[in-house]
Amino acid sequence: MKIGFDNKKYLEMQSAKILERISMFGDKLYLEFGGKLFDDYHASRVLPGFLPDSKIKMLSQLKDKAEILIAINANDIEKNKTRSDLGITYDTEVIRLIDVFRSRGFYVGSVVLTRFAEQPSAVAFKKKLENFGMKVYRHYPIEGYPSEVEKIVSEEGYGKNEYVETTRPLVVITAPGPGSGKMATCLSQLYHENKRGVKAGYAKYETFPIWNLPLNHPVNVAYEAATADLDDVNMIDPFHLEAYGKMSVNYNRDVEIFPVLSAMMSKIMGSSPYKSPTDMGVNMAGYCIVDDEVCSKASKQEIIRRYYAARLDVMRGIIPKDAETKIDILMQKMHITINDRAVVAAALEKECATGLPAAAIELSDGQIITGKTSDLLGASAAALLNALKVLGGIDDSIPLISSAVIEPIQKLKVEHMGSKNPRLHTDEILLSLAVSAVTNPTAAHALKQLDKLKGSEFHSSVILSHVDEMTLKKLGVNITCEPRRKSEAEKALIGG
Repeated sequence: MKIGFDNKKYLEMQSAKILERISMFGDKLYLEFGGKLFDDYHASRVLPGFLPDSKIKMLSQLKDKAEILIAINANDIEKNKTRSDLGITYDTEVIRLIDVFRSRGFYVGSVVLTRFAEQPSAVAFKKKLENFGMKVYRHYPIEGYPSEVEKIVSEEGYGKNEYVETTRPLVVITAPGPGSGKMATCLSQLYHENKRGVKAGYAKYETFPIWNLPLNHPVNVAYEAATADLDDVNMIDPFHLEAYGKMSVNYNRDVEIFPVLSAMMSKIMGSSPYKSPTDMGVNMAGYCIVDDEVCSKASKQEIIRRYYAARLDVMRGIIPKDAETKIDILMQKMHITINDRAVVAAALEKECATGLPAAAIELSDGQIITGKTSDLLGASAAALLNALKVLGGIDDSIPLISSAVIEPIQKLKVEHMGSKNPRLHTDEILLSLAVSAVTNPTAAHALKQLDKLKGSEFHSSVILSHVDEMTLKKLGVNITCEPRRKSEAEKALIGG
């Protein structure tokens, strides 16, 4: 895969910038980490060369001075909001984050439930965390937020929130996903620290949008597509333009909240050190793009993937139809359609040819491999095996897995596990391949090709099973699917 981003340069520049910002303040710095600290696959997809764990590697240099505070929106707990790339709910992700941070030697101080309004699921989650020994604090909805600055910055606003006790000079605020209330948590803490006579500052580490790329650059538009359900809009930072006469890109929530932040900083320090939302950021990613064409192409593909994900979420009732429409408009702005995703047409053509659901994989060299539904395999499993054959230079006529291996598994599924579908999923076919590899050198050779699937593109003509979806994601495959079930596809194909 072509590289468009210099990750080594990024780590060096980003670390230096954060250290510079820490030195600006006195007793304590609240550093809001936007996006994902771990497994930032969105960044790695739109900036080829960016490693998913780059942020945490950089932060590790400061872990002796830092403590982690995790914010989660109580409404997201109530709605069972899911992190799409990992397939787990936000509350489960909070527990995962705590475990991962601790395993890497970080001190996790507390969890904040934002927009807390006694939601039953949030109350239960609070008790669960406390049973684990974790400190949990509640921050409440504020009427008029974020426009009524005087009310917000008062005892009727932030003053009602519980003060989070912290012990280290650098407090890193992170969350399971966007819209969790990280910035509001920081501002609330600044208010309470000021009351206690503590000199505290705030900075923001947000990868997207990239402030020194054009507003309509595909990398920034891909971010807007990724947050379509949050009503985030990229925009020119008006405060930065007024202060410096220079264009910079930010997004609406930061621009809207900036007067609040400015008022807070003025109360704490006598005057705000920031003249614009862009000033408060420390993002250096824009300086590390080494091939704009590669990043632009990757970002356009991400927009299409987000469109398919939105269509599926709308069908499932997870997000409103407006989110899908918004991404559709962004695609028009970028002059791209689903036809720019080659695996879509390949999967649908295979489906039409076979009369059953199908799948397609595009390898890193541009080759497109398809898979059809059969008595033994689902389309995804078939496409996966066919791709491994191509990657390993194995003749298509050579069977990788004996029917003597597959048939007992099918019998187990149907007769003992209660499954109505005897076909093997991707995880089952990989296990079968691993078993076959013990005695079959060709199967062993095919198994060694798995790493080469990372970064490949995949499309299914029907909704993927959860097992197939998770298996392909673990292999690093970028997936999309049509928002229709297998039964619906078969009915349409036979003219029912």
